[in-house]
Amino acid sequence: MLIINADDFGRSQEETDVALACYKQKRITSATAMVFMKDSRRAAELGRDAGIDLGLHLNLDQRFTGQVENGLLQEYHDRIIRFLTSTKYSSCLYNPALRQEFRYVYQAQVDEFMRLYGRRPSHIDGHHHTHICTNMLLDRIIPAKERVRRTFSFGPGEKNLLNRLYRYLVDLSLAHRYKLTDFFFSLPQSLQENRIARVWELSKIANVELMTHPVNPKEYAYLMSDSYGSALSELETGNYASL
Repeated sequence: MLIINADDFGRSQEETDVALACYKQKRITSATAMVFMKDSRRAAELGRDAGIDLGLHLNLDQRFTGQVENGLLQEYHDRIIRFLTSTKYSSCLYNPALRQEFRYVYQAQVDEFMRLYGRRPSHIDGHHHTHICTNMLLDRIIPAKERVRRTFSFGPGEKNLLNRLYRYLVDLSLAHRYKLTDFFFSLPQSLQENRIARVWELSKIANVELMTHPVNPKEYAYLMSDSYGSALSELETGNYASL
């Protein structure tokens, strides 16, 4: 089964609108929504009306652009942002001083998603994949048995040994606690490196997620192309709710 997920739903009006346009043309099967952002409230209304499968796009490294009335949430969120953006490798490090902050900010975003959409998110992923930062993993902040996005999938020789070992250990930890797809790819990388055919073939024998950001003109053009539509017609597609 192939899941085509659009990230950043609700971050801005443009990102919301292009994702919905793709969904209505059956070019994506799900999206992940950001809360406390500029277009979050409007996106929730449109998303509910469209019936799109929606997960939570957990935001731990970008300041909220929407209204946040909870001062403590804003303070905790800012502390996490400063930590995660301090170095390139911050997400690989564990900060014991922020244990409470990570848990509080995660739960606040889940609660806001449920308030806006009237249900729990179908799955969890993160803006810039921060849902799998070390603090989130070691403290097991996401409840067990949730559907969660895994790390990127690469073939032999595509990444160095240390990189592949790190991803293997993260995915192993995730698989013990959560429901995952078998593979995870990004659309732009798959197109750039001419790996899209591999994505199609794997989705015939395994559960595959393909991440896209339709606000990117090149990605949007491909999603709306005849060649992409033809490829989808030969594949089983679905969403995280059916995983």
